[in-house]
Amino acid sequence: MTEIPKPYDPSFRESEDRLEAYADFVAIVRQLRRDCPWDRKQTHESVKHLLIEEAYEVVSAIEEQDWEELKRELGDVLLHVVFHSIIAEQAGRFTLKDVIETETEKLIRRHPHVFGEVQVDSVADVLSNWEQIKLQEKAATQKQQVSALEGVPRHLPALLRAYRIQEKAAGVGFDFPEQAQAWQKVKEELEEFHQQVEAGASPDALEAELGDVLFALVNYARLLGLNPENALQRTNNKFIRRFRHIEARLAEQGRTPADASLEEMDRYWEEAKTLDQRVHRS
Repeated sequence: MTEIPKPYDPSFRESEDRLEAYADFVAIVRQLRRDCPWDRKQTHESVKHLLIEEAYEVVSAIEEQDWEELKRELGDVLLHVVFHSIIAEQAGRFTLKDVIETETEKLIRRHPHVFGEVQVDSVADVLSNWEQIKLQEKAATQKQQVSALEGVPRHLPALLRAYRIQEKAAGVGFDFPEQAQAWQKVKEELEEFHQQVEAGASPDALEAELGDVLFALVNYARLLGLNPENALQRTNNKFIRRFRHIEARLAEQGRTPADASLEEMDRYWEEAKTLDQRVHRS
């Protein structure tokens, strides 16, 4: 039998011991589905939230640069991929092999500049090609018109969802030509929001205007190459760190924030801010 040539560089193929480790892992998950009452009882629906939690644990480990923890959390995510695949196999839907082959084919198809003859000049070209190919794939499997915005999960955090929606729209050419225009849009939306506040608009109207402000600001951040979800998480963590410093300083005196004045807490906040700046300079 003639061996079909592989599309990748042979030097990247996994060694036999690594392939055996993968096979052992899958076999263990299969046995858990047979012999463990808890594992046997689970469905796609019952464990879907756990996959989301594990993905966030991966993100936390990356942010903390805890590589041992990242190794463990990636293992947990892999467990869920294998677990869902085995549940599907037992229901006659698809197998883990189907999952891997489908993703392999998609990676090859969406990287014609690596596995084909397409020439690209920039990362922007790669992303544009990716979105165009994705739309073509959708159109080939659906009878109705396919939106360029398909594929953005509705359960994503709102900031991240806005960012991905804008990325996809930009991928088909719907974007501000210049950063300055995007910033002008931010200022316009801020002014409209402020006018509504001053006019005593209803909470529903204010919420709609605030959404426009945030969406415009996310768009400007995207054009600067910044991920707003990461930026806000960074500020959240910074606030928590500095507020805990306030709590710690007050605890030294046997007090809590409820016992302190705003002026006193502000002093400790500035103290925490100075400590932060020293750490970041070192």
